[in-house]
Amino acid sequence: MSHMHPTNAELLRSVDLADLGARVRAARVARGLTQTELAGGEVSVGYISRIESGARRPQPAVLTSIAGRLRIPVEQLLRGVTASEYDEIRLGLDYAELALESGEAVEAERQAREHLARAEQASLADLTDRGRYLLARALEALGDLDGAITELERLTTETSGLVLIQSGIALSRCYRETGDLALAVEIGEQIESQIAETGLGGSDEAVQLSVTVAAAYIERGDLNRANRICTAAAQRAEGLDTPGARAGAYWNSSFIMAERGDVKAALPLASRALALLAEGRDVRNLARLRIQIGQLQLRIDPPDVEAALDHLTRAREELASSSASEVDRARNEVALAQAYLASGDPELALTTAAAARAACGERANQVAAEAMVVTGQAHAAHGDAAAARASYQDAVMLLTGAGADRSAAQLWFELADLLEDVGDYDAAREAYRSAAATSGLVSRRSSRQTSRA
Repeated sequence: MSHMHPTNAELLRSVDLADLGARVRAARVARGLTQTELAGGEVSVGYISRIESGARRPQPAVLTSIAGRLRIPVEQLLRGVTASEYDEIRLGLDYAELALESGEAVEAERQAREHLARAEQASLADLTDRGRYLLARALEALGDLDGAITELERLTTETSGLVLIQSGIALSRCYRETGDLALAVEIGEQIESQIAETGLGGSDEAVQLSVTVAAAYIERGDLNRANRICTAAAQRAEGLDTPGARAGAYWNSSFIMAERGDVKAALPLASRALALLAEGRDVRNLARLRIQIGQLQLRIDPPDVEAALDHLTRAREELASSSASEVDRARNEVALAQAYLASGDPELALTTAAAARAACGERANQVAAEAMVVTGQAHAAHGDAAAARASYQDAVMLLTGAGADRSAAQLWFELADLLEDVGDYDAAREAYRSAAATSGLVSRRSSRQTSRA
């Protein structure tokens, strides 16, 4: 009997016996051999039968002899593919990841699908998980959030370890982008409870998962809960030698400060997060943080328009060469349009807002509504009240189809004020009511009248 290479011996100790047995049987049938012929007088027919049923882990020398009689490499029985084929799939997924991080989402999706299919066919669990994760990220970058969610939901029920945490971060983020804030919180907290006893709770990815959950709480308007999560995450992150986790904690803390109206306190936290992210290779999040800083600089009194334009222009360049989604890019264009408007250039604001609206497609209604609001403001700056009113009405239609969260309520409120400016008082009144309803406010007087009736 032949000697087995140490690498293959290690694979044999960890291989799923059901997968191994299925491969042995399939190869035997393909060669037209009986179990007796495969046994070759070295082992019993019952031994071969138990291997094929997944009830027996063969000795290394036995499996080597079986592979010889089947005339296939032993790696193909252990992995489902030869060593060279395994490397081809792995390198193909490496290429998909590189394409994704370089902003080539279409190519990333093509490569991920191709090599995911090969990994699934060969029953390569590790590469299948990685392929599904990369496919989901590519779909997210292309704006197909429903497709990304479908892949990630399956992945979070079938995998474990760091892949589970990474998938949970992406799934929570996609739920948040589609307005499913309850699910964004639920999946994040569910995975946090699963990893609490695995030793991964102190990892960089676990901290990032926590701040992703905090982001969903912020959108829900639960700033106190989000602040507690971010504070705890920052404390955990300080013990890690990875800038990404600390940056995430400071980033979300900055967002909470801004939502509370303390923009001056928010800016230093965001700048600290930016300095930490700049140390790594996370170009997508670096660009997304620049967008937030640019928006904060437009909100301070007086606005720092020049600095905002610098951050937002750099963010546009970084988003173009990263795994950023269409929603990320549209959000940056909206912020740029706001900055151009603040700089006194309504024409450029109109052009940029139109690009933002086009990037949203049929999804991301709230970002599309924000683009139409800036369009209306640019028309108003030109003195075209009719065009401004039409743009605001388009924003109303889009916002009606958006989710109910804190940022939507804020946009309804701003839209109501703008509708008043152009004399559309009926629409303004309805927008104020929508702002109240979206934030969870109801008329107690109406409730009392209903109870009396």
